[in-house]
Amino acid sequence: MASLVIRTGRADVSFDGIRTEFGLPSSFDAAVLAEAEAAVSRSPGDRPDLTSLPLVTIDPPGAKDLDQALCVLKSGDGFVVHYAIADLGLFVTPGGPLDLEVRRRGQTLYLPDGNVPLHPTVLSEGAASLLPGVVRPAVLWTFTCGADGVPAAVEVRRAMVRSTAQFDYESVQKSFDAGDPHPSVAALAEFGPLRRALALQRGAIELQLPEQEIESDGEGWQLVTRPRAEVDSWNAEISLMTGMAAASIMLEARVGVLRTLPDPDAAAVATLRKSAAALKVAWPADLSPGAFLAGLDASRPESLALFTDATRLLRGAGYSAFNGSVPELVTHAGVAAPYTHVTAPLRRLVDRFATEVCLAVTAGQELPSWLAEALPQLPSLMGSSDSLASKVERASLDQAEAWVLAGRVGQEFDAVVLRSGDNEAEVFVSAPPILAKCAGKRLPEGERIRVRLTEADPVERRVRFEHAR
Repeated sequence: MASLVIRTGRADVSFDGIRTEFGLPSSFDAAVLAEAEAAVSRSPGDRPDLTSLPLVTIDPPGAKDLDQALCVLKSGDGFVVHYAIADLGLFVTPGGPLDLEVRRRGQTLYLPDGNVPLHPTVLSEGAASLLPGVVRPAVLWTFTCGADGVPAAVEVRRAMVRSTAQFDYESVQKSFDAGDPHPSVAALAEFGPLRRALALQRGAIELQLPEQEIESDGEGWQLVTRPRAEVDSWNAEISLMTGMAAASIMLEARVGVLRTLPDPDAAAVATLRKSAAALKVAWPADLSPGAFLAGLDASRPESLALFTDATRLLRGAGYSAFNGSVPELVTHAGVAAPYTHVTAPLRRLVDRFATEVCLAVTAGQELPSWLAEALPQLPSLMGSSDSLASKVERASLDQAEAWVLAGRVGQEFDAVVLRSGDNEAEVFVSAPPILAKCAGKRLPEGERIRVRLTEADPVERRVRFEHAR
């Protein structure tokens, strides 16, 4: 992990300019807060008490908005997976001030010095969050799976649950590495790889590009890249399995909202194959793009270049709402199956509505009118929200990169060429970890080069390099 500290003693180290530029809200209106406060004491109604399930949460360190709690158990040759999801449907009244506000926001926006939450924190970090040691209302998914990891039965219902412990990814990974995982997740080491193997068989596509993060070190900010541990991947497979099950429920009932992504077109796959050949990376003719990418060593520079090229395979993501007739596109190329969002309702608007569809359908009930009326609005609301979230994340990274490199113009760095054009390339500088543009004619993709910093402007949030010959 590479990092470089930005000291907060500097007066210009603030992300408030980004909040102002994108018009991000700094608070909730009084009516919204009042409804949220009142909802805290709302009765959960008659639900089964499943607090005996030894659920645990796995989230980033310090997280308080805990959407999911899980328990993965061996059952004979197979598995039983319990996956509890925060039940926002209990707390949000359709058409009320809180509902209208969260529809406007769409999702939680993450900035290094504080989030812009989807829901007031009295709910997202309090009464609705699956915090450890407290009883919470939840929507519980239960999967009974065979030895191959494929669900033979799926149940979804409202229940009362209690998380027994809160973990972070790093500590859980260390427990597996030490051979002493928590009993609630011990079977994840067997179940997760089974699910990952199934994903590759389907043709799922996953890119292993380095993820840049900005985090506090107690004195300032660190710009870091964090490798994805096995536990991250195993845990993600539980969420993906749930989203796939929810999509199946919707498609069978011919009503719901799906997360969709078109299959890669032939030209994009052909371009990626040409890049692999140029980089002298073997790609057997019978190997799918997903399987090929999964087999690459993410630490190799040519792999980084191919992962960057492969982003062309995953374009056109969106949401598709339907009621009565199934849309033409129902699959998500990254998952290689029909898929929807139901596992992060504290942080993403669409999950609450998709969950309510699944609960109504599996109970044999008609969708309530408010839900049926909301479905057609969700693709537009989520599309706008996703676009804003992407811009805010990119602006935050651009700002941090410019701060890190301010005063270092003229210095040289080691970099990997990710994607090259006639006069400019995209490069990854590993220390500090930065993705940036670099001037140079037809720079060699997948190779390590030396680059010289020519611009680091914190005001414009712009960083540029040139090839240092």
